[in-house]
Amino acid sequence: MRQPKRWNSSLRDQQWIEKAVPLVAAEGTADLALSSDVHQEVEGFGGCFNELGWAALSRLPEEERKRTMYDLFHPDGEQKFSICRMPIGASDYALEWYSLNETDGDYAMEHFSIDRDRQYLIPYIKEALALNPELKLFASPWSPPTWMKFPKAYNYGTLRWEKDNLQAYALFFVKFVQAYKKEGITIHQIHVQNEVVADQKFPSCVWTGEQLREFIRDYLGPAFEQQGLDTEIWLGTINAPEPWDEWLKKKAADHDAYAHTVLSDPAAYRYIKGVGYQWAGKWAIQRTALSYPELRYMQTENECGDGTNTWDYAKYVFNLYQHYFTNQVNAYIYWNMVLEPKGRSTWGWEQNSMLTVHPDEGAVVKNPEYYVMKHFSHFIGPGARRIGQRGHWYGNAVSYETPEGERVVVIANPFKEARTVRISDGAESFGFELEAESFNTIVFG
Repeated sequence: MRQPKRWNSSLRDQQWIEKAVPLVAAEGTADLALSSDVHQEVEGFGGCFNELGWAALSRLPEEERKRTMYDLFHPDGEQKFSICRMPIGASDYALEWYSLNETDGDYAMEHFSIDRDRQYLIPYIKEALALNPELKLFASPWSPPTWMKFPKAYNYGTLRWEKDNLQAYALFFVKFVQAYKKEGITIHQIHVQNEVVADQKFPSCVWTGEQLREFIRDYLGPAFEQQGLDTEIWLGTINAPEPWDEWLKKKAADHDAYAHTVLSDPAAYRYIKGVGYQWAGKWAIQRTALSYPELRYMQTENECGDGTNTWDYAKYVFNLYQHYFTNQVNAYIYWNMVLEPKGRSTWGWEQNSMLTVHPDEGAVVKNPEYYVMKHFSHFIGPGARRIGQRGHWYGNAVSYETPEGERVVVIANPFKEARTVRISDGAESFGFELEAESFNTIVFG
């Protein structure tokens, strides 16, 4: 029978504490009991590489930047990131909007270029890969090149649905994977479009489920196959709207309208390795995972907040981890890993980040969501598996078994007072006094 061997806790005013584990079993029925049930394998945790993040890091003294990158990416660092995201062209956190081919009518992609990425994204990624050569990458565009869209603009609009244009866009993805390969960077997954439902004032492009099905089935999948690419194609990133918003607008965008529309087509399904959900996609993931349990799943973009980086928002984010993992995701991806104070984009949106760089002081502040992530990523690496649990605290916890045989419980106390929670991994329960509004990781071994 395993005994508790390590307990780390994070509080509002003490964000990483090593606590003494209880040595004597507690009386009474367990509030959270671990079971022998084994669920999905964890592929890892990470964030998104973006231009504003690299710009912030580049304003640090070299040693401070190196230490920060080590903490994020090295297998012996604090976060141990193993899978990360990157944009294809400009995201909403680029320094300005751009694409990798703005030559009108270049269906042969003769003018495709990643020259701009060599200034920002590629140095960022290569520094991370030097710290963790096993780091995996997935990529998605926020917008196709403007000449491939209607209207011709980075923001708003849709892809022009013409055969020559669709063939060219599939070639665009092929060129991207091949160009990065020449840089020594492997793109492990392509997610066809960031936020397929988002018609935004920043780079965006709206797709229907029927369009995703046709593009993957008739263009992207065959193009990857013909070129011998082993880069995976994922159905993502899906940000299905809130159910009540969907009902009000009389426009379906849930599991049926996207995932089920695409995956129920055998010819499209054969090319797809997984599904990526983010934001309001959390309302659709349960039905998708139950319907297609053989596929892999990912939470592809942590909800970004408003730039204030509060403890209360971190409590909300913890619940996102719990929701997504109990609904079968294999990986959880944060959005902005690093930003300057207030996290303002070049067009004015302020967002949270795990780390805030204060360039005038040459210092980095670890924000509350940094510690939410650490409670998971520091202890639970690729190859761990989520395990079953039962009890009244199920809704505040996620549990895992590592390849080394340890059991890891990540549990939050959402209340404004301390609560004693009895946790069992076998016949005996041990009582843990979880301090008010705390995040906790408890390791049994």
